[in-house]
Amino acid sequence: MAASSRSAREAKRRIQQMEAKRELRREQEKRRRRDNIIAAGAGAAAVVLAVVLQLTAFAGNPTEEEFAAAEAGLNPSASATPTAPATNGPNIPAADTAAGKVFTGEMTLNGNVLGVEIDGTKAPQAAAVFKTLTDEGFYNGSACHRLTTGEAFGLLQCGGASAAADPDYTWGPLENTPADNTYPAGTIAVARSGDNAYGNGKQFFVVYKDTVIPADSAGGYTVVGKVTSGMEAVDAIAAAGITPGSNASDGAPVQPVTIDSVSLK
Repeated sequence: MAASSRSAREAKRRIQQMEAKRELRREQEKRRRRDNIIAAGAGAAAVVLAVVLQLTAFAGNPTEEEFAAAEAGLNPSASATPTAPATNGPNIPAADTAAGKVFTGEMTLNGNVLGVEIDGTKAPQAAAVFKTLTDEGFYNGSACHRLTTGEAFGLLQCGGASAAADPDYTWGPLENTPADNTYPAGTIAVARSGDNAYGNGKQFFVVYKDTVIPADSAGGYTVVGKVTSGMEAVDAIAAAGITPGSNASDGAPVQPVTIDSVSLK
């Protein structure tokens, strides 16, 4: 009888030990999952912060003076948001001149030829502007003044000597903006002032690696076309890096970039 009681107590003790071990493993697993979630959240927050810092200058299209201050290592002040007009001015080409048309051609950067396609079926107003400026020779000899080299923010901004926009040449509305805020490598999109759907101008940017640009209060950025060949030339410009400044991943390219010519048909 005594032996039987001891066996029962021993069996009960072993069961309790097994339950305690299982409970310990469950708690350890919970802690691991919690730690992984915290680590992932911290990493995501860091990426978001980096993108936001880069977009502060990008979305705002700072003035020439602010761009000079940024190059000197100062933080530029936010640009004033222009009032969006109800319609475009008479100097902006009509959207129907490009509606339903796809233009193909070439853009030459520092002697390197890129094949390009401008899509008026998806962005007629933007395509009309790009085609008109191209036919007028506006881009020939202009600079690509800005390069970003962030982990998920890679673009070359072109069409002017600085980020300053032409206040007499702004237009809208936004067209063909990505629903997921993702701009694939090779995308050609229109630069604009921040929070202004009618703040598009003459400048554009070429995306050289998949890039996420969060929409502002006006929306995203108009995708007007794409590079169809020769992207290795833009990749080489990006690989050379940017000139030293206050932001290690956003500034003027080390290798000065000139648009020799653009032609579309």
